[in-house]
Amino acid sequence: MTRLVFLLLASIAFAQKTLPPPGIPIPAEERESLEAELARLRAVMEPLRTSPYWADIATIERAVASALRYNEFYLPAEFARAHDLLAYAMERAERLAAGQSPWVSAKGLVPLGYISRLDDSIQPYGLVVPPSYSPDSPRRWRLDIWLHGRGDTLSELAFLWQRLTDSGQFTPRDTLVLHLYGRYCNASKFAGEVDMLEALADVKRRYAIDENRILVRGFSMGGASTWHLGAHFADLFAAAAPGAGFAETAQYQKMTPETLKAMPLWERQLFHWYDATDYAANFYQLPLVAYSGEKDKQIQAAQIMGKSLEGEGLTLTHVIGPDTEHKYHPAAKLEVARRMDLLAEKGRLPVPRKLRFVTYTLRYAKMRWLELTGLESHWDRARVEAEIREPGFFTLRTENVSAFRLNFEPGQYPFDPETKPTVTINGTPVRLPRGANTDLSYSADFHREGIQWVAGPAKPGLAKRPGLQGPIDDAFLNRFLFVRPTGQPRDPQLAAWAAAEMDRAIRRWRGIFRGEVRIKDDTQVTEADLAESNLILWGDAGSNQILARVADQLPLKAESGQALVMVYPNPLSPSRYVVLNSGFTFREDSDGTNSRQVPVLPDWALIDLSTPPNAHWPGKVLKAGFFDENWRLKP
Repeated sequence: MTRLVFLLLASIAFAQKTLPPPGIPIPAEERESLEAELARLRAVMEPLRTSPYWADIATIERAVASALRYNEFYLPAEFARAHDLLAYAMERAERLAAGQSPWVSAKGLVPLGYISRLDDSIQPYGLVVPPSYSPDSPRRWRLDIWLHGRGDTLSELAFLWQRLTDSGQFTPRDTLVLHLYGRYCNASKFAGEVDMLEALADVKRRYAIDENRILVRGFSMGGASTWHLGAHFADLFAAAAPGAGFAETAQYQKMTPETLKAMPLWERQLFHWYDATDYAANFYQLPLVAYSGEKDKQIQAAQIMGKSLEGEGLTLTHVIGPDTEHKYHPAAKLEVARRMDLLAEKGRLPVPRKLRFVTYTLRYAKMRWLELTGLESHWDRARVEAEIREPGFFTLRTENVSAFRLNFEPGQYPFDPETKPTVTINGTPVRLPRGANTDLSYSADFHREGIQWVAGPAKPGLAKRPGLQGPIDDAFLNRFLFVRPTGQPRDPQLAAWAAAEMDRAIRRWRGIFRGEVRIKDDTQVTEADLAESNLILWGDAGSNQILARVADQLPLKAESGQALVMVYPNPLSPSRYVVLNSGFTFREDSDGTNSRQVPVLPDWALIDLSTPPNAHWPGKVLKAGFFDENWRLKP
C-alpha cells in the first residue's frame, strides 16, 4: 500500500459516522416550555453558586440546556424526561436555598456533578449508595467504578436519566458504585481519563472510601476503558474486571503489516500511549478477572491480553459465557461478581514488597512507592523491577530510565525509622544518609550521570518530566486556554487556516469531550492564566501577542506557506505548555471506533498549507517528530 493510498483511506475510513449524531426535531412548544423551565431554575440557582453542592444542580441544568442548544434529543420520550429532570433539579435548588441538601445523605440512585479543572465544565456522574452506608460509621467503604459501553446518543440528559432509573449491572452489598459519564464516548481516554480521576476525587471528598478497596470494571467500550485504566493506573485499584472491549489498536483494527508500514513512524509509536498490551507487566500489581462471551468478536481483547500477560509469566483469569455473544451470561456474571467480591475483601496491599512497572511515557510515571522522573527515550519501553528487602535494602533493575524517586507516604516506611537504607540499582549499591521522617514518611531521588547512578535529583534545566513530556495531545489533559489572535497576521494564508482549525477544535472538544473551550483574546491573557493554564496559541507572531513573546525562544519556525503545530514548555511559565495552532490531534476518521482515538501527531509538525485538511490530517505533513528528553530537536 502506498503512502498516498493510506492517506486516502484514512480520510474516508469512517466518514459516514459523526459524533455526536444529529438529534430529532424539537417541537417549538417543547423548546419554549423547556426554555421557560430552565430560566426559572437558573433564577433560583444563581445565588447558590458558592455552595459546594451547586454542581449537583447545575449538571442537570447543563444537560437539558445542551440538548436544546446542540440538537441532542434522540427519542421522543426524552422531552418528558427533560421536564422531569428539571423538576428534580428545581426541588434540589429550592431545598439548597433553604439551607438543606438531603441528596447528600440519600441512599440508592444519586446523580451528582463536579466542576472540571480542565475547562470549568460541569460534568455528571452517578452513585449507587447502599442502604447500609452511614457517614457516622467509623468504617471505610468499598467503591466500585463502572464504565459504560459505547452509546453515540448517550447525551448528558440520557446519562442522568439512567442514573435516576437504573442501578446498573453490578450492585455489590455494602458497596458504593460510581457510574462515570467519562465525557461521553472516548473509552476513558484523554479527558475521559481525567473524568475518572476527578469524579473519584469528588466521591472521596463526600464519602468515606477505603483507598485499598476501589475496584474498576466495565463492558464493551467500558471493558476497553477498564483494560486501559487498569494497565495505566494499576496502583490505584484493588482489582479490575474488563468485559469485552478492545485492548490495543493495530490487531483489533486488523491492520496489515503493509498498512502499518505505510503509516508514519511517529503515528505508530503513539499507539504506545493507550495500548494496554504494552503495559501488561503492570497487572503484576493488579488482580484481573476478564469476561467474554464465547461468540463475541470482542473476545479478541482478552485473548491478546492473555498472550501479553503470558510474556510476564502471568495467567489471565478469563471467565467465558458459553454460547454467548456481546452480553453477560447470567451464570458467568455471577462468577465474575464472586471473584471480585473475594478480591475486594482482600483489598489492595498498602505497601507491596515487589513492584513490576512498565511505561512508555512520563504521563504514566508512578507505581505505588516508585515514581519515574526521567526517561532515556520517550516512546521506547521503560521498565523497572523493584523490591523491598530486609533489613534496610531496596533493589532495582531499570531499563530506559534516567531518574526516579522512592516515595513513601506517612506511616509507610518499610523499615525501622532510624534505618538508613541502601538502594542497589542495576547491581550498584547507593547508601543513603538518613532514615525516615518522624511520621514514617520517606522520599529519595536518584539519577544517572553517564552510566553511574547517584543519589539526589537531576540537575535543574529544561527536561521532559511527568506532566510536561508531550506530545501535543497531552496539553489537553490539564487546564488549558485557547488564546485567540487579535492583531494583523503576517501570513494571511496561515491566518485563514488557523482560524478554521481553531473553530474545528472548539467544535470537536465539545462534541467528543463535552466541554466548552475556555477562550481569551491575546490582549486579555493574565499572569494568572500563564501560571495555571496550558496556552493554546492560534495565529502567528504578528497576530498573536503571546506567540510573539515566546516565538524567539521556540526551537522551530515555519516558512511561508507552512504552519507549525507544536507543544513545548511555555517560556513564560515553564511548568506549563504552549501549543501552537492545534487542538487534540485525532480527527473525524476516529469517530467510527474508539480504538482509533489515538494521537496522530507527535511533539511537532510542519504542515503544507497548499493541501486542504481532511478527516485524518490538518494538511499535508511535511515533517514531524518528537523532541529529545531535553526538549531539543533530534538530529
